[in-house]
Amino acid sequence: MDDVSFTVEKGETLGVVGESGCGKSTMGRTIIHLQEATDGQIFLNGEDITHVKGGELRRIREKMQIVFQDPYSSLNPRFRVEETIREPLKRSGRFKDRTVLNEETNRLMELVGIDERLRQSYPHELDGGRRQRVGIARALALNPEFVVCDEPVSALDVSIQAQVLNLLMELQEKTQTAYMFVTHDLSVVRYISNHICVMYLGQLVEKAPTEALFQETLHPYTKALISAIPSIDIDHPMKRVMLKGEITSPITPAPGCRFAARCPYAADACREPQKLREAAKNHFVACCRMEEINE
Repeated sequence: MDDVSFTVEKGETLGVVGESGCGKSTMGRTIIHLQEATDGQIFLNGEDITHVKGGELRRIREKMQIVFQDPYSSLNPRFRVEETIREPLKRSGRFKDRTVLNEETNRLMELVGIDERLRQSYPHELDGGRRQRVGIARALALNPEFVVCDEPVSALDVSIQAQVLNLLMELQEKTQTAYMFVTHDLSVVRYISNHICVMYLGQLVEKAPTEALFQETLHPYTKALISAIPSIDIDHPMKRVMLKGEITSPITPAPGCRFAARCPYAADACREPQKLREAAKNHFVACCRMEEINE
């Protein structure tokens, strides 16, 4: 990641989109300290948490959680549903009384819609949607303020995707938790997000409120992503933007716009470093030819 900056407000969802390898998951994992930042700063409620360690990191991690992409590999196969959800409650030390601990576990299971009959089941006995509900319950167990949702519905069937998305939105309305929602699916991100960041090879190329991004797409890469959304309107088929050219090396990227090698509008000016600039209210774009392209 390089020069990435954004804010997620309480009770809102920031969608992060981009092709595989652009740094979406790395960004989420770095924020919650599953990977350590090599530069920059991370703030939670105004507190700099970039380099916290030990007991301080444990305290901070109760406020930040993650829902992983694969609901099967993220669960301990030896833990029953009840044990998985209870584990963070026990580790926190907040619940000394076993009766209270059981009541809180039951509350979480009810909150995410897990049947009582499944409490003694193992992960392999559940379908993908129920496994992901267990993962969501575990992530929300300690009432975190910020949750990274790392492609939480990409491995699920479409009907189950809708259930999980609606569940996340209902829980957010109740708890006012802030989400960072990482996904490849622009239809999903449009449905759940308040704001969207578009990433390309470790950089933000466009950042805007959700409807503004879809109504007035400004960056060539974002235009290509949106053109790839399947359409059911056979009378007005969407014109596809076919990207050509080689992807710039993510290890030693050339100076200037990293999308230039695949951009149909690239010019000499694109060889200079591109900075996010405000093209409209709260709509930021990193493209020096934006005005010419969108005339």
